Amino acid sequence: MSKTNACRILDSLGIHYELHEYEVDPDDLSAENVAAKIGLPPEQVFKTLAVKGDRNGVVVAVIPGNYELDFKALAHYTGDRKMEMVPLKEVQHVTGYIRGGVTALGMKKDFPVIVDETIELWDSVSVSAGQRGLQIVIAPADYLRATRAEVGEISREK
Repeated sequence: MSKTNACRILDSLGIHYELHEYEVDPDDLSAENVAAKIGLPPEQVFKTLAVKGDRNGVVVAVIPGNYELDFKALAHYTGDRKMEMVPLKEVQHVTGYIRGGVTALGMKKDFPVIVDETIELWDSVSVSAGQRGLQIVIAPADYLRATRAEVGEISREK
């Protein structure tokens, strides 16, 4: 298992984390599927979404695996009138990562990161390590510090 850029960033900050490998199913890249494979509840496995606002551009939203992004809440939080997902064909160009491997750590640009407030309910959470098949398990406070994220109510149950 090779270290990803996300791992190297955490190492450089002296942040403790664990890596969990899992078998990738290219037909099901959902956070719920990843959660089942690494043995965590889906609400503890956070997915990273690249979203674009009409006024302020790209923002990174990090939400629980079994939730959906609340676009209105995110737009209100960022000062945009409306938000939309970065189109799938642009995700790698914008973030530097492929779908199923997007992480807020080490993106091509330093986008604002907003994490759903439910992250603070956990002792540890799982996020992508920057490639499919590899997850980082980390303390929420350490993740927030490493990504310089803000916390907000940006998701809702599916």
